[in-house]
Amino acid sequence: MLSPDKSPTGATIFGVSASEIIKELPNLSEAERRTIREELLEIANQDPDVALCNQAALDGVLTLDQMESEDARRQSLIANHSDLLSPLACRNS
Repeated sequence: MLSPDKSPTGATIFGVSASEIIKELPNLSEAERRTIREELLEIANQDPDVALCNQAALDGVLTLDQMESEDARRQSLIANHSDLLSPLACRNS
């Protein structure tokens, strides 16, 4: 567990290393880990380069979602109207 340190003024402070934090993560609830992830993301987004990279990734995901949705719609149309396409294929042969 984490142990407190004493400051020169006598106040109790907790000095926590990154390795101690990482070691404690499995003991946290999912909600606590989610809160930590959100806070880390907020801190990271303060860096303009990180924020730009995150926005580019989000834009890419949204574009991919849109493409998959359009493809699924086309596949559904083809499946629903395949009976109409068969006679046309026979006449064009």
